[in-house]
Amino acid sequence: MFQFFSYNSLTSIFFLCLIPSLFPARTLPVTLFPADLSPNATWNNFVNFIDAGKGANFSGMSELKKYFHRFGYLQIPDNVVDNFTDIFDDSFESAVVNYQRNLGLMVTGKLDAGTVTQIMSPRCGVSDVRKGSTDKIHVTKHYAYFYGEPRWGRSAQVSLTYAFSRNHMIDYLSSSDVQDAFRRSFSRWSSVIPVNFTETDDYSSADIKIGFYKGDHGDGEPFDGVLGVLAHAFSPENGRLHLDEAETWAVDFKSTKSKVAVDLESVATHEIGHILGLAHTSVKDAIMYPSLSPRTKKVDLKIDDVEGVQALYGSNPNFRYSSLMESDLSSSWVITSSIKWSTYLMVLVGCLW
Repeated sequence: MFQFFSYNSLTSIFFLCLIPSLFPARTLPVTLFPADLSPNATWNNFVNFIDAGKGANFSGMSELKKYFHRFGYLQIPDNVVDNFTDIFDDSFESAVVNYQRNLGLMVTGKLDAGTVTQIMSPRCGVSDVRKGSTDKIHVTKHYAYFYGEPRWGRSAQVSLTYAFSRNHMIDYLSSSDVQDAFRRSFSRWSSVIPVNFTETDDYSSADIKIGFYKGDHGDGEPFDGVLGVLAHAFSPENGRLHLDEAETWAVDFKSTKSKVAVDLESVATHEIGHILGLAHTSVKDAIMYPSLSPRTKKVDLKIDDVEGVQALYGSNPNFRYSSLMESDLSSSWVITSSIKWSTYLMVLVGCLW
């Protein structure tokens, strides 16, 4: 008959595992990143760089440097991007450190498993750091803004229209399902700030223009196929919001069985944050964190999102923090409890490896 470990037993095992001479280091298996969930061939190869640090030389690391350049961490002229070397040099170490700090990761300066996992995660295509500058995106607390803190209008009440491109839609989701997903996403933001969003059929005159595009679609930010970059949007008052047509977009995971399905409402809510002027945050459970795993629904604004957007536009008179704080505290308790027991189980498995 099996006997479960007690809390004290697990604690003892935990401290035993801290003695390095008893348990040799081991390399994480490549199966940590399932092939059918890898963003694309290039990003999937990044798993080969786990544990690499300054001085390392790996074939293909130049592609990883291009990734860091794309998202703002390696500041060099675009015309020399193809001349990246495969050497983990000082500038790349600095880029890794900044990446880890920006995304709330453990700062090691190395490509540890947690950092590589984050790098390979599907994400928003908006840069984390302003290109062409050594300055980080202006950060206040955790939330962040685009350079210059652009926003729509200066009046107390802002009214914006949005429209969908008739020539750039997907045919496996009904128009009503797509519209409903975006309507819910817009309403979440309007519930916390004095900004109204109204759908219009006049695409050419709409403030916010929404469409699904594939590959290089003329805005300087090409899409890369399944997963990888999911979508991108531009800062105020540009208004363009583009989603990668190559993704398997879903509004209901019960009816969409694909392992790489991406929740449309979650991505829409994130990209609308960019449309309003928010950049990426380091708070992992916030809407404005840059990555989203397949088959994950993440649509509720967190305190970090609300504080950031209200600093730009003010508060909706009907908004109350109380319910939002209760939701955040409840989520934090569940996550903390899960992490605590997951840590003990991971340590136990590691010791028995």
